[in-house]
Amino acid sequence: MFDFSKLTKTDPRYIEAIMKNIYEVEEKQIDNILKAAEMMATAIKEDRLLNVYGGGGHTTLVMAEVFFRAGGFACINPIMDIGISTFNNALKYLEMERTENYGASLVRYYRLKKDDVFIIFHNIGVNPTTIDAVLEAKKAGAKVIAISSSHWQNGLPMDHFLRHSSKKNLFELADICIDDYNPLGDAVVKFEQMDIPIAPVSNIVDFYIAHRLEIETVRMLLAWGIEPPMWKSANVPGGDAYNAKLIEKYNARIKSL
Repeated sequence: MFDFSKLTKTDPRYIEAIMKNIYEVEEKQIDNILKAAEMMATAIKEDRLLNVYGGGGHTTLVMAEVFFRAGGFACINPIMDIGISTFNNALKYLEMERTENYGASLVRYYRLKKDDVFIIFHNIGVNPTTIDAVLEAKKAGAKVIAISSSHWQNGLPMDHFLRHSSKKNLFELADICIDDYNPLGDAVVKFEQMDIPIAPVSNIVDFYIAHRLEIETVRMLLAWGIEPPMWKSANVPGGDAYNAKLIEKYNARIKSL
């Protein structure tokens, strides 16, 4: 691995931890990434939407990362709700993501159908809004791709208050599981003078996985002779005009457009 100490005059531990995590994903999860990409490419071939959900807190930010984004898929359908996001005031969203049936109600609102693709990010992978959402998606007959951490799912005690009442882990329920190897506690930089580590890595690694899925899905579509429906940046000349045809196609189908 590259010696990142050459890039900083102070502390290289954060970039080293991020790159170690990303390399682990590439080394150990590439087969699962390719399986998920094939599922996504097949959905696009069938003119289906890619439904993306974050199970609460900062993992909801992944939806913003992939939705209506330059170079991203125009067929992303974000199952977004401010109630379980960080924009709902910290203590309110914390209560909501620990409330059972809330995640299920969100999935029902978006009316998933049989064989739809449901992509869920939640690095902890045991909380009520994650497990309820997956159970509801499976009930609808959707295919589930889960991005989460085995360290969290296996490391939290079964009687931990955060867990869904079923005691299920996200990876027990999904059709394809992609491990992001996010460490317990998320933060990775420690100082001797402090008991609490700082600098979380989960979002950076999950964003990376989201874009790796995009890349491999596009690669497959092109190999099949299918033009991927991708947004052009609205901030470059001709961007709005190019995107207009995609907006026309998806505006009535994607609630957040």
